[in-house]
Amino acid sequence: MKKKAETNEYKDRLIALRERLRGDVTNLADTALHKRRNEANGDLSSMPIHMADLGSDNFEQEFTLSLMESEGGVLEKIEDALERIEDGTYGECEECGAKIPKARLNAIPYATMCVKCASQIEQG
Repeated sequence: MKKKAETNEYKDRLIALRERLRGDVTNLADTALHKRRNEANGDLSSMPIHMADLGSDNFEQEFTLSLMESEGGVLEKIEDALERIEDGTYGECEECGAKIPKARLNAIPYATMCVKCASQIEQG
């Protein structure tokens, strides 16, 4: 990607997305790890009323931790994309070296491959 203004636009989008995801991960961590059940519903006891409640609480915590892991992976991809902007390789397919179309970068600004190479890897 050669145009400086265009690259700066993607950099700004990546930074904004990174900040939003960092906030999401922080909120998810607070929810999963620090918020106790009795704080959520006003119980005076930390024991759930029913075993099903305990199962629901565990499911919600595991689901939240799974979301955090997923968003953490996206944060890593964003950081990698910002590094590619700095070293001048942003917008180039890591597999074939072709230019990644703007439409793909607009949809996934941290994309590392063109559609053709990404499709081949997914099928393989």
